[in-house]
Amino acid sequence: MSDLANRTLTIEKTFDAPVQLVWDAWTQPEHILRWWAPNGMAIKVIQHDFKVGGKWKYSMPMPDGNEFISEGTYKEIEVLKKIVSSADFKPMTENVELQIYFKADGGKTKFTFNVIHATAEYCKQQEEMGFYNGWGSALDRLEKVLEALN
Repeated sequence: MSDLANRTLTIEKTFDAPVQLVWDAWTQPEHILRWWAPNGMAIKVIQHDFKVGGKWKYSMPMPDGNEFISEGTYKEIEVLKKIVSSADFKPMTENVELQIYFKADGGKTKFTFNVIHATAEYCKQQEEMGFYNGWGSALDRLEKVLEALN
């Protein structure tokens, strides 16, 4: 297995929605507000400059009064196909790369979400910390948003 494979966590999903709708739900702040945060949590879009070199930053107030910050910089954008971004999810996950792929499949969208970590050890730690539960539940919420929009 390659080093990259040892440092990557992947979720693949097929959404029952056209690629344009899935793309919009992932890239437009008014939709992001509806699915990015865990159930019952609020989210604020602080910055959303959707272009290569542009920054994004979202904040979730935590019950203890602290804020959970998600932020990054867009590295690559290929409309309706691919988004690559650096990402920090403070305080839990830092210095990862997100690779999001969208592939039209009739009226559905094949979706691949890769998170690349600096080391295999860090990748394993993130997986054990609940990567698949956390992102899985966010993508389930995204699916519900898509159903409502479709």
